[in-house]
Amino acid sequence: MSNRLIIALRRFRRREDGIATVEFALMFPVILGLFLFAVELGLLMTKQVILEFATDVAMRDLRLGRMVDPSSDALKDEICERAKIVADCRGNIMIEMRPINTNTWEMPAAPVSCVDREEDIQPVVTYNPGSQNQIMLIRACVIVTPLFPGTGLAAMLDLDEFGGYGMAAVSAFVNEPS
Repeated sequence: MSNRLIIALRRFRRREDGIATVEFALMFPVILGLFLFAVELGLLMTKQVILEFATDVAMRDLRLGRMVDPSSDALKDEICERAKIVADCRGNIMIEMRPINTNTWEMPAAPVSCVDREEDIQPVVTYNPGSQNQIMLIRACVIVTPLFPGTGLAAMLDLDEFGGYGMAAVSAFVNEPS
């Protein structure tokens, strides 16, 4: 009885049926994880480029006087009009504008402030449109929700309580004399 069992086990060990299935079962999660990582990275980069482009174009319009109202809300509308790929941009964007002192060239030390989606009252950020010939620094932060949360790249990002991460765009311009 044991001889027959040993012979059957040896024969079973030499068989190569199902090798492709085993390889597929072992490699599929790795390949799927790489695919999800690549898709998430592509979306993140696309949204970042569009946010930076929208911020730069809005700053050009502001600098050239095409924006009648240089308020924070008007600037948010201008940026979000161009950044259509960012979901709920208007509700998830925070803009900071401040002049840069040309004597010290000191830049803001604090990181860019983003919308805190778990609080009703948002942190106060500086919004100073400046005066003629001042160098102005604009920092915009948008909260974006990953497409595949918990997998690939999204698992490595610092997410807020609602599963979103902050994307920042920075731009600068000089207020033209009127």
